Amino acid sequence: MEMKKRINLELRNRAPEEVTELVLDNCLCVNGEIEGLNDTFKELEFLSMANVELSSLAQLPSLNKLRKLELSDNIISGGLEVLAEKCPNLTYLNLSGNKIKDLSTVEALMVMKMMMKKKMKPVHLKDLRKRRKKKRRMRMRMRMKQAQKWEREKKWASHT
Repeated sequence: MEMKKRINLELRNRAPEEVTELVLDNCLCVNGEIEGLNDTFKELEFLSMANVELSSLAQLPSLNKLRKLELSDNIISGGLEVLAEKCPNLTYLNLSGNKIKDLSTVEALMVMKMMMKKKMKPVHLKDLRKRRKKKRRMRMRMRMKQAQKWEREKKWASHT
């Protein structure tokens, strides 16, 4: 069954604005894209699209209230940066069984983690890297000062 038809069945004569949970597991996703899901699902808090042959999240609508997203057993290999923008309140994400090969693919999810921790505007990865470098430099300076202090104490102790 195609995703559009499955969404219509799952609505069960309700308006999309009333739906808080939507389970689309094992339906067919045409061309690896999300179809039939749009911005009218404003109250959606849980969305499951497990084993639907999904390869891209590009067509994911803005789901501001979405907290749980199940995307297991698909063929997703990238494009996860969309999640930070479209699902700002996401707290649970299952990507098991996808074609993610290296950690740089999920690096975009670190932006989401930072946003959740500090409840702040999205931070770009460049800014995160700059902050890390600055912290490293500060730690190195502190270590150098500590080493110099120990050296002074060692010389003073040897003179007495």
